[in-house]
Amino acid sequence: MFSEKLSKRENEVMSAVFLLSAGKERFLAAPCELLSVLPPKAGYDEEKLERVLRSLELDGYFEIISSDRKGERVYVFHMRDAGLSYQRTSAQRRRAVCFKWGVAAVGAVITFLIGLILRQIFK
Repeated sequence: MFSEKLSKRENEVMSAVFLLSAGKERFLAAPCELLSVLPPKAGYDEEKLERVLRSLELDGYFEIISSDRKGERVYVFHMRDAGLSYQRTSAQRRRAVCFKWGVAAVGAVITFLIGLILRQIFK
């Protein structure tokens, strides 16, 4: 249905789309609105944004239709289940990574302590 792992650019664009959606299933957004929410250092332009939006659409996050409103280009978004649950999925992924780092840190501390104990025993 959709890919679990998104690239950095896809994550940035999906975060911007989710922010602009404000939890709505359907909404309008102009490319300039999306570009204003994206990090300025990333160097997005309308062409790059369009490519990332199309790849997210193929991954099943939303359906997107380009339209014109008073001569200005506008995207019509229809969020799918993956898009609506993006924030929750992102938080779960973050928690899982933190848990793995925590387990690794605890394992390192335990290994260090066992090494100290063994050094004291065999001295």
